[in-house]
Parts: sequence; C-alpha cells; structure tokens
Amino acid sequence: MHADPGLQPERTTLAWNRTLLALVVCGALFLRWVPRHGAFPLILSALTAILALVIVAGQARRYRRSARGISSGRTSADVAAVAGTSAAVVLTAAAALLVVVALPVR
Repeated sequence: MHADPGLQPERTTLAWNRTLLALVVCGALFLRWVPRHGAFPLILSALTAILALVIVAGQARRYRRSARGISSGRTSADVAAVAGTSAAVVLTAAAALLVVVALPVR
C-alpha cells in the first residue's frame, strides 16, 4: 500500500497494540479486587474493556490514514486519539489508586 522503508504505520500499530494489551491486563487486575472492594473494580474493568474495543476499532482507520499520508507525503498525528488514550490511562490509574487507598475493604 505504501513505499515506506521504515514501515512507520506498522510500528505505530504495534505501539497501539501494546497499549491495548496494557489496558486488558489492567482490566484483569481490577477483577482481582472485586471480592475485597465490591462492584467498583468491576465497573473499572468494564471501562478498560470498552476503551480497548475503541482502540481496536480505530486502529484500522488510523493505519489506512497513516499509510495514505506517507504515500502522499502529507501525514499528521492523530492528536485526538493520543490525547484521549492518555487521559483514559491517567483516569484509570487515578481510579485504581482510589480503589487501593480510599475504598473500604469488605
């Protein structure tokens, strides 16, 4: 599809896949807290799963756009996706900290 000797779209896809894997692992770790802290970690686990699905759904579009941009010589970063994912990761970490520090143990 493109003549990029550095395979930038593939490297970007791998980076998004690592982010996806980290979210899935965090979601699984939240499930471990359900017996101690009730339903809140279950909600966090569901939210991380939804975020992972959003990343998967957007990845094909981002790959095609990046490949076309490299072919045409005009490409730009997907600032909204990066900012949204960064915000979601920070909020997930804050929620996990809330579970560990502030929620009462049952």
